[in-house]
Amino acid sequence: MPGQNLTREEAATRAGLLTTTSYDVVLDLSGATDPERATFRSTTTARFTAAPGASTFIDLVAPTVHSVVLNGRPLDPAEVYEDSRIALDALEADNELVVVADCAYMHTGEGLHRFTDPADGLTYLYSQFEVPDSRRVYAVFEQPDLKASFTFTVTVPQGWTVFSNSATPEPTAVTDQDGQPASLFAFAPTEPMSSYVTAVVAGPYEGVTDEYVAPDGRVVPLGVYCRASLREHLDAEEILSMTRKGFAYYEELFGTPYAFTTYDQVFVPEFNAGAMENAGCVTHRDDYVFRSRPVEARVERRAVTILHELAHMWFGDLVTMRWWNDLWLNESFAEYTSTLATAETTRFTEVWTTFQALEKGWAYNQDQLSSTHPVAAEINDLHDVEVNFDGITYAKGASVLAALVGYVGRDNFFAGIARYLAAHAYGNAELSDLLTELEATSGRDLSTWTRLWLQEAGVTTLRTELSTDGDGVITSAAILQEVPEASPASLRPHRVVIGSYSLADGVLVRTGRVELDVDGPRTEVPELVGTRRGDVLVLNDEDLTYAKVRLDPRSLDAGLTHVADFTDSLARSVVMSAAWDMVRDGELAASRYLEAALAALRVETHSSVVMGLLGRVRTCLSLYLPPADRAAAAPGAAQALLELARQADPGSDAQLQLARAVAAHAVTDDQLDAVAAWLEGSDVLEGLEVDQDLRWELLTGLVAAGRAGEEQIAAEEEADRTTTGRERAAQARAAVPTPEAKARAWRALVEDESMPNETQVRVLAGFGSVERSPELLVPYVEAYVEAAEGIWASRTFHMAENLLSGLWSCATVGLPGSAPAAALEAWLAAHPEAPAAFRRIVRENLDDTLRVAGAQACEAAQRDRVSDKTDGFGLRQ
Repeated sequence: MPGQNLTREEAATRAGLLTTTSYDVVLDLSGATDPERATFRSTTTARFTAAPGASTFIDLVAPTVHSVVLNGRPLDPAEVYEDSRIALDALEADNELVVVADCAYMHTGEGLHRFTDPADGLTYLYSQFEVPDSRRVYAVFEQPDLKASFTFTVTVPQGWTVFSNSATPEPTAVTDQDGQPASLFAFAPTEPMSSYVTAVVAGPYEGVTDEYVAPDGRVVPLGVYCRASLREHLDAEEILSMTRKGFAYYEELFGTPYAFTTYDQVFVPEFNAGAMENAGCVTHRDDYVFRSRPVEARVERRAVTILHELAHMWFGDLVTMRWWNDLWLNESFAEYTSTLATAETTRFTEVWTTFQALEKGWAYNQDQLSSTHPVAAEINDLHDVEVNFDGITYAKGASVLAALVGYVGRDNFFAGIARYLAAHAYGNAELSDLLTELEATSGRDLSTWTRLWLQEAGVTTLRTELSTDGDGVITSAAILQEVPEASPASLRPHRVVIGSYSLADGVLVRTGRVELDVDGPRTEVPELVGTRRGDVLVLNDEDLTYAKVRLDPRSLDAGLTHVADFTDSLARSVVMSAAWDMVRDGELAASRYLEAALAALRVETHSSVVMGLLGRVRTCLSLYLPPADRAAAAPGAAQALLELARQADPGSDAQLQLARAVAAHAVTDDQLDAVAAWLEGSDVLEGLEVDQDLRWELLTGLVAAGRAGEEQIAAEEEADRTTTGRERAAQARAAVPTPEAKARAWRALVEDESMPNETQVRVLAGFGSVERSPELLVPYVEAYVEAAEGIWASRTFHMAENLLSGLWSCATVGLPGSAPAAALEAWLAAHPEAPAAFRRIVRENLDDTLRVAGAQACEAAQRDRVSDKTDGFGLRQ
């Protein structure tokens, strides 16, 4: 039985048999406000042509199928419907299929998600169909290359509005099945599109409308909406301004007008991702509506996300991949162009520094797992694609596209994109189609480039090799390129910059710059020979290529020692990223990185870089230092963070991030007293606004440290009667550092299949908050391997993936009575036939566990070598 999977071969066979024309989808959502009603009526009329006499199937996931009528011929649902498929035989040249079913409201962020706001009791619905979940709402040939026009007719409670891929029509007053007043929205047919980018969003949403007026006079209606309880926080004008600029920018850059009739953006609750590129009706997670002061990195990320989804209207929605192996084309292109658009149309002009510090770090991490795959991955079935929404598909692909733009030239690249869009508008395409256009506009043969960068996985390492004479003059210089052990990569061509930085008047300034092509195992750098060696030579300065970087030993030492003296944030970030990669590879002690990170935080003002540094400080203190070293390092590190928070500019972004970090890491009585004083308002840092979200951060930190408990959590939850308050209270309860609290959280996560997706995320975060008491998770090493199969079998893919990733913690590495790597290795050995996607998740947990063990071993070896001249947390004096 196929279950809910679909293979590439099955999809290709089906596409060879039929061509879809249109769908009429009628949904009765009038009972959505009744929590006792778990389903809604869905009626689909699908029209398609086929090879006469052929047999195939249409996809549907529904608790009940009432009727199936093919070309006027009733089919018995009990005979033709199994798993997620309705079998269709004896097809004609022209076919009409009518399917009536009861489909289920979801609480997992898949299909049609239903949410009731605890703030006011109002109910909201939204669809999320990528990858294969439109079949949870209507009968459909669920694959991207069977495009069609969709006509939605939706009945909802009176007072609701509905958004879809066409402009929202005026509703018609009707009576629902219970005789109550309702509203019917009859949408116009859409342009041809894939089912995964169709949308139905319904509820008492509120918002603001506007329009984009193109230079040629075309008018595109715009709207920005959210649920009623967040309306006062919706900064619609900034979002709409950014959207209008994005429309103008992309239409010119792509040489192609916007292809759809409207553009609504709806901020929805309990969303699984950042956003979804439904054609003309984008959904965003609604914590992008900031009810409390966000860190600037979060605001910047929202800008990138808004422009990412807008880019998809051209690349993904107008022209769509034929099959999911070209998913990267959609996501990498949108990630690259949205970063470009953010840098060139918004106030976030340093977004490429964010890309280097966060996005590429994500890519490097993913690319060094055993599950690494080419950017252009081989996708055999739906399970394959579901686990490939990862750092390679997004961040590595975007990095590679940036390099391709440099390789063929920006003008040539976007001229090729315009030709590609024109050639395949409203249709489907493959990588080869794009390469054909880029080769035509650039005159370059891209076959070798494609093989090395897109069709081979892994990352290569670049390192500098230098010799100097007694006067510090460079006598030889080269860049070595290596393939790390176990990496599937080949040597690749790179364009790199070497920046020479010298210490003068207490600052590191760039005194030299060499840009060159690197290819093969060794590339000489004659431009450096005969020049005086700088204090720090930064390889891959300006971050032009995608590679692991190793600075020469002298540059590494000077760069970390004087990291706070760099005047350029990107150069500092490149040095710190290179050092972090060494920590992850067990080549540099985590304590050495921790020292440098705390020093960098004294001067760093770029919000995303601060966020990245604090995240790596957290990893050192919770994982990469051996347990005994963590306990020794924690008081000094937390004190350093507290002092940095006190010294930060009042009201600054850095002050806010540092205050959150103190709450997460405080261990001494004095440190916890300071956090408690901020929460109580008795001694707050000047300029620090302790708003509701920060209150939860402070309280959860105190709870995890054992300084607060249920009484304080319940009081805060009562004061914050919102969905966020409910979720944050669940997180805080899971963070209580007792065996009983961890057991309750474990049982809820493993046994409660009704837990909403976003609540699950929060409870997982609280369950894993054990930096001060990692021994609490030792019992859950064996519990995890015992529960894994049941989790996989009982949950939708997204929920299972969250649980199987989030329930595993590497915090038990090095603890007595714990053998986490051995437990996972034994599970993998005992389950060779488990689905590939399931094994991949477990294997990635093992990869992370082994990496933590390696980092701890490196730290222990360094400690044994150097046992003196250190302060309380392993930092050089």
